[in-house]
Amino acid sequence: MHAQPYTCSITVPVPITEAFAAIGHVADWWAKVFEGRAEALDDVFTVRFGETFVTFRITEIIPDQKAVWHVTDCFLPWLKDKTEWTGTEAIWKLAASPGGTRIDFTHAGLVPQVECYGVCVKGWDQHIKDSLYKLLTTGKGSPT
Repeated sequence: MHAQPYTCSITVPVPITEAFAAIGHVADWWAKVFEGRAEALDDVFTVRFGETFVTFRITEIIPDQKAVWHVTDCFLPWLKDKTEWTGTEAIWKLAASPGGTRIDFTHAGLVPQVECYGVCVKGWDQHIKDSLYKLLTTGKGSPT
């Protein structure tokens, strides 16, 4: 039996096009220190939090439906394996729902057996369920 990766979902009262675009505006909801672009196939971007960084390449994109961000490099200094996220994928799937858009997020590779799991689940929950949700419902996220 394979371990289940981290997943979460939010439903927001905005059109799917607006929700999809907001996910690509990473500096508005996740990381204030953002380099690159996160909107089109093969875009490369890096988020930084002090000495911590994660670099992604968008490997799949279906406008208003799905985006896959592949981690190409990272440095997570608090972990024994400081590159634990390298090779993992952040997968976004969007669908119209009554009154708005449902956003389903999976971090493939972030499973309970990895060292980062507990801390990273808390981080994703804050960034997606709180900050991205606020960005889409109030116009202002709370990136760190």
